[in-house]
Amino acid sequence: MPDFDLIIKQGTIVDGTRVPRFVADMGIRNGIVAQIGSLKNATADRVLDAEGLIVAPGFVDLHTHYDAQIQWDPYCTISGWHGVTSVVLGNCGFGFAPVQPEFRDRAMLTMTRTEAIPYASMKAGMLWDWVTFPEYMDSLDRIPKGVNCISYMPIAPLMTWVMGLEEAKKRDANEAETQEMQRLLHEAMDAGAHGFSVQRLGENSIQADFDGTPMVTDTMTDRLVFALADVLRERGEGNIQITQFTGDIGRGVDTMVGHGDVNPDQAFESKLAERSGAPILHNVIIPFDTVPEAHRQAVNWVEESNKRGEQIYGMTVTVRGPFTFTLEDWNLYDTAPAWNKALQGGVEERMANISDPEIRQALIQDSDDGKLAEDVLGGPISGLIIEGVNGVQELLELEGLTVGEAAEKRSQHPVETFLDLGVQTHMKAIFQTGSGVSGSPEFMKEALDSPYSIPGVSDGGAHTKFFTGGSYTTDFLTWLVRDTGKISLEEAHYKLSCLPAHAAGFRNRGILREGAPADVVVYDLENLKRVPEWGGEVVYDFPGDEWRRVQHAEGYRWIMVNGEITFEDGKCTGKTPGKLLRHGRG
Repeated sequence: MPDFDLIIKQGTIVDGTRVPRFVADMGIRNGIVAQIGSLKNATADRVLDAEGLIVAPGFVDLHTHYDAQIQWDPYCTISGWHGVTSVVLGNCGFGFAPVQPEFRDRAMLTMTRTEAIPYASMKAGMLWDWVTFPEYMDSLDRIPKGVNCISYMPIAPLMTWVMGLEEAKKRDANEAETQEMQRLLHEAMDAGAHGFSVQRLGENSIQADFDGTPMVTDTMTDRLVFALADVLRERGEGNIQITQFTGDIGRGVDTMVGHGDVNPDQAFESKLAERSGAPILHNVIIPFDTVPEAHRQAVNWVEESNKRGEQIYGMTVTVRGPFTFTLEDWNLYDTAPAWNKALQGGVEERMANISDPEIRQALIQDSDDGKLAEDVLGGPISGLIIEGVNGVQELLELEGLTVGEAAEKRSQHPVETFLDLGVQTHMKAIFQTGSGVSGSPEFMKEALDSPYSIPGVSDGGAHTKFFTGGSYTTDFLTWLVRDTGKISLEEAHYKLSCLPAHAAGFRNRGILREGAPADVVVYDLENLKRVPEWGGEVVYDFPGDEWRRVQHAEGYRWIMVNGEITFEDGKCTGKTPGKLLRHGRG
């Protein structure tokens, strides 16, 4: 009988703990790292030659929305292609449990705008063999998985279950409703949930419900959040993931800096950490070229909070990449009321709205007033690149120009040109933003030098037609490690695996040590890259004949989950060794 199931020979091991890299063999048995050292006399069912390659722990993707997609895509791609071996579900307070059978369609519609997941794909691909949250966890346990996962209890479906959707949107919970939510949170955590998640982005949420109204959690009271935090305090376990921009994102990034040392949202999160006694995963910190004070202030607040004993981790957006979109689907101007209203409904309704002169004037005014969160979304409308015009002959000369350049040719306001291109192409003109994060490796290093900053916020599974953030791991290793040298390889793997695993409650994951689960990536750093490098490509691989925009990866020789190879040279093996990690264990 062989000594091991698999041996990785003579790889350069970067174990995720910041220990300096070293060359050694690794033996894997029964899904566990059984031995690291010299195994030249050992035998195995398979031996992988990793000489000249990096051997590291699989990446841990803390901010995803694969709650629907994992039911038809066991590997949670894009993330799974880029070395991610563990994901967190149920972020931002959004999810699909508990949900009554008669509310399933509305629950799916809820996710079509806020996270831009195609309704047809959810309708065709979701199993819906659960009602309660414990039943959902059992379903997640049963389905084949090519990655490991944990899940928060998302608060939006919890509030809707207890209060009803419309009531939850317009008032605070009463005492009986609050107690029932606390009971259901206990029940979810008994079933293996690891805390709860919530989005609070206010009345003009950038991630609104399908009808343009805020999500139920966007306006939930501090009192109710604290009441749920009391459950974690009572249990002495769990985490809280919270999405707040710590400022009014609709009025521009400069307001995210706050006034003085902290702003009200930051003060709330500090109090939440103290009240719950639980680690807080704060979303998000975004380094910008134009306002570096924003990330500096946010990092300083996180560090000062931790000095007081409040465990707060700053989830930091690091992936460089544009939003590539059409007005047929675009929703991320929802911070501006006029744009939110105009981009409602289907194609014909949207075209009618943006053709209306009165509505147009309101859209121009919102843009001129800086209500579109342009800093966060890759720049102003005038800077959008016109990628395609749906083959409309008289518009072909505009392809490759910015909207501002096209507007000059037409003697128009940029918003007028933007909207005209939408109408003239039946809403299929393709626009591309600049990157939504800083292109400065120095600014990115500033944000990541904090021991409490975690790279990521892939939003994997969401914004599927606009964004390819699931490639963040590959971009991080190539840009910040290999090409600019701003982050050491040892620090990178600590930040991509060990630290996020610790912060989110994964037990014994994110490191390569004897006795740890064998979640492993083996890759060629010099030849690692995203394909295509910028913007992504369209593929029709979703249920319901739907498409998405993707970036593949090159340079990963083997990706392993619990000791089994899931991808070899970019090709899927069909193995599904992933586990539901109840309470982070498994």
